[in-house]
Amino acid sequence: MPQLLPLLIVLLTVLTAPTCLVAQSSPLDGVIESIRDSIPWVDSPQQYQIEVLYTRIDRLPGGEVKLTTFHWGDSTDYYYPASTVKLPVAVLALQRLNELGVIGMDSHTPMYHGAGTAPASAPQTPVDRDTSSANGLPSVGHYVRKIFLTSDNDAYNRLFEWLGPTYINNSLQQVGITGGRILHRVGVGGFDTLSHRYLNPVRFAAGYESLYQIGERYDDYYDPLPGITGQRRGVGYTAGDSLVNEPFDFSHKNYLSLRNLHDILLRVVVPGAVADPFRLTDADYALLRRAMAERPRESDFPRYDKPDNYVKFWIYGDRPEDYRIPDNVRILNKVGWAYGYLTDVAYITDGEVEFILAGRIHTNANGIYNDGVYEYEEIGMPFFGRLGRAMLALERRRPR
Repeated sequence: MPQLLPLLIVLLTVLTAPTCLVAQSSPLDGVIESIRDSIPWVDSPQQYQIEVLYTRIDRLPGGEVKLTTFHWGDSTDYYYPASTVKLPVAVLALQRLNELGVIGMDSHTPMYHGAGTAPASAPQTPVDRDTSSANGLPSVGHYVRKIFLTSDNDAYNRLFEWLGPTYINNSLQQVGITGGRILHRVGVGGFDTLSHRYLNPVRFAAGYESLYQIGERYDDYYDPLPGITGQRRGVGYTAGDSLVNEPFDFSHKNYLSLRNLHDILLRVVVPGAVADPFRLTDADYALLRRAMAERPRESDFPRYDKPDNYVKFWIYGDRPEDYRIPDNVRILNKVGWAYGYLTDVAYITDGEVEFILAGRIHTNANGIYNDGVYEYEEIGMPFFGRLGRAMLALERRRPR
């Protein structure tokens, strides 16, 4: 990975410059029109719930950075953000360590779940080892890497169980990320709305010495999001082996708007762009940016046998599995896919240009949720791949 370290050094040194925000008429219409023949479903943005945010990053004399954001599509209806909720939880786990300020406790400190005096409420499970880490032990830092390298569900769930929805949502609101909710684990069976509210005991320890611990909690945070329409969707859903012929209820599911996700990523890659960034250290930014930029094959701990585009939808999502992303292109991002919803929020650079691209699309032609029948490959990935390549081409040819 010869290009990775120099690129990340650049990211660490230049993305903290003073910044101004600008909004103006969107070039997205022209780009989308130019590729309409190859992705014709953009003619039906409401049917597919298509939304795109594109932010230009221009560096001005004197070190100032100008951000110009463009929007295309509808942003009022509910959509399921899937694994993109792992982005803020990974960030907030690092912030929480800084807030606690426990001497000797950092992102590398071993972290144990189910480590209380009484067993955690079922269906929660304990964790006291992680064979994919260098020392065989779980930690916040290792979970963060797993979240971004392959969107690991358990890594997110363990950080969620430690932080809890009240802390997560209140912390987002404190930095101006409003109108969303993170309520539950992802990709794990046996939980319902009630059992998601119980949170595992967690202990941080150095050898036999406990540095910090918290017992099991019941966290009933909930926001009905009255301003978000369409929280009941579709014509049916499957429950076990049965088809239920009524809309699927998302009213107790996670939600973050595309703008929420864009602004969270912005705080990671261009923290100087906002007056209220997360409370992170230089080491935290380095950990996040490296994990987000690496391909799975570039990681030793954890070790993965995954294609370069496994969690890179923009530009490369529709490429074959043996395709290698060029070394000079780095995508710091978080994707999500579930219930027919595909989302990717990304900072993209090739060393010459840099921009933020966030988008979502809904691919569920039969209107039935939880049946596993979605048009990810036929519609979703070509949307991200072709539009992503068109946007990269736009960036490369626009004057600076």
